[in-house]
Amino acid sequence: MSALTQLDQIVSCLSGYDPDALRVSKAIEVIEALCAPREIDWAVERVPVRAALGRVLAKDLVSPINVPSHDNAAMDGYAFDGGCIAGAGETLSFTVKGEAFAGRQFNGHCEPGHCVRVMTGAVMPSGCDTVIPQEFTERDGQTIRFLSKAVRRGDNRRLMGEDLTQGKPALSAGRIIRPADLGLAASLGFSELGVRRRVRVAFFSTGDELRSVGEALDPGCVYDSNRYTLFGMLARLGVDVVDMGVVPDQPELLEAAFRQAASSADAIVTSGGVSVGEADFIKTMMAKLGDVTFWRIAMRPGRPMAFGRIWSGARVGEGDSAVLFGLPGNPVAVMVTFYLFVRPGLLSMMGAKGEGGVVMQAVSDEEIPKRAGRTEYRRGVLFVDAKGETRVRTTGGQGSGILRSMSDANCLVMLDHDASLVAKGDRVSVIPFDGLV
Repeated sequence: MSALTQLDQIVSCLSGYDPDALRVSKAIEVIEALCAPREIDWAVERVPVRAALGRVLAKDLVSPINVPSHDNAAMDGYAFDGGCIAGAGETLSFTVKGEAFAGRQFNGHCEPGHCVRVMTGAVMPSGCDTVIPQEFTERDGQTIRFLSKAVRRGDNRRLMGEDLTQGKPALSAGRIIRPADLGLAASLGFSELGVRRRVRVAFFSTGDELRSVGEALDPGCVYDSNRYTLFGMLARLGVDVVDMGVVPDQPELLEAAFRQAASSADAIVTSGGVSVGEADFIKTMMAKLGDVTFWRIAMRPGRPMAFGRIWSGARVGEGDSAVLFGLPGNPVAVMVTFYLFVRPGLLSMMGAKGEGGVVMQAVSDEEIPKRAGRTEYRRGVLFVDAKGETRVRTTGGQGSGILRSMSDANCLVMLDHDASLVAKGDRVSVIPFDGLV
C-alpha cells in the first residue's frame, strides 16, 4: 500500500478541503493526484502505426531526418538568386536554364542572370534562394520577365528542417495520437509506435429497480440507461471496457462485484448508491474494501459522489487495487460528473497530457437563473447567429433525470461557483461536446 499515493495524504495537503461542500476545482485536484500513474504502471506496447490511433504515445517520437530534407520550392514558378533584387530596376529579366520537379532535381549550378523552372516541392537548385510564382511572370521563349517589387529575397522557399529537425521530438510523450499524427509518423519512416497500454475500466449500475434492455419491466422498475451512456463515453476515451451489468442493492453481491472489478481493472465506475439517505451499508462496505471518501460537491447536477481506491484482498492494502468513481444515479448527473471528474482522472492514469476539455465564451440567448455558492452545468445548444456572433441557449428542462436534454445539447453552459443570475446578453463559459462525446 505504501507504493501507492493514499487519499488521506492528498487531502491533508489540500487547502479548503471540505467533503460536505467541495468545490469542483478541489475535487479535480484530488482526483488527478490519486490517478497520477507510476512509471512502473506505464507498460509500453509496440503497435503498427495505423493501430496507434487514439492511443497515448509512450515516449517522444524523435525525428530521424530533416523535413523537408532539402530547401525546396513552395510554389510553381522560377527559382533564382534573390541577391540581384536589391538595386534592380523596375523589371527583372532571366534566362531559363532548365527545370526541376518534385523527385527530380536540377543538376548543375544556376549562375546570376539565369533561373530554373521549378514545381512545388522541387529541391532548390544550386545558386537559387528565391522563387517568383509563375503567375507573376511573362515568358518569351527562354526568357522570363517580372516586376522586381513582386518578390523579396527568400520568398516561396521552404527551408531544410523547417517542419521537423533531425534529432528533435516530432511528437511528445503523453500525446493522444490523432489522424494527422499517423501521417507525420509515416512521413518519418516509422512503421510502429510505442504506446501506453490501455487503461482497463470496469463499470456497473446499482439498484434493485433497474432492468437491463430486453427484460420485462416490473411495476416501479426502469431500464438501465446509464450503462449505455457510460459505455459510449468510455469507448470514446479509448479504454478497455468491462461491462459488469446491474448489481442489486445487496451487500454481499456488491462486495463481490467490487472485489472482482478491483482484481481485473485499473478503475471502476459505478452509477447509483452514493446519495445521502441511501443504504448505509454502501459506506460501511467501502470503508471495508478501501480508502474511499464520500463527497457532496458544490455543483448541479451531480452533487453526491464517492471517490478513492479499493482492494480485492481480504484487507485494505492486500491484493490488486483500482481507483473508484462512484457516480450519482440520475442519467444527466452521470454524464456531467463523468466529463468533469472521471475523464480527467482516466486521462491522468493513461499518461495523457494536455487533453483538458475546451472552454470557450458565448453570449447567452436567454436569462438563466443561478444560485451563488455552487457551480452549475446547464445543457445548451451552441450556435452562430446571423451577425456571426457565437451564442448559446439551454435545451429547456434541466432536471438531472431528463436524458433528452443531453441528447439535444451540443455543449454544457458552465456557471461559476460565485456567479448568480445570468442576464440575456451576458457572456458565459461553454464546454463544447465536440471531441468529448
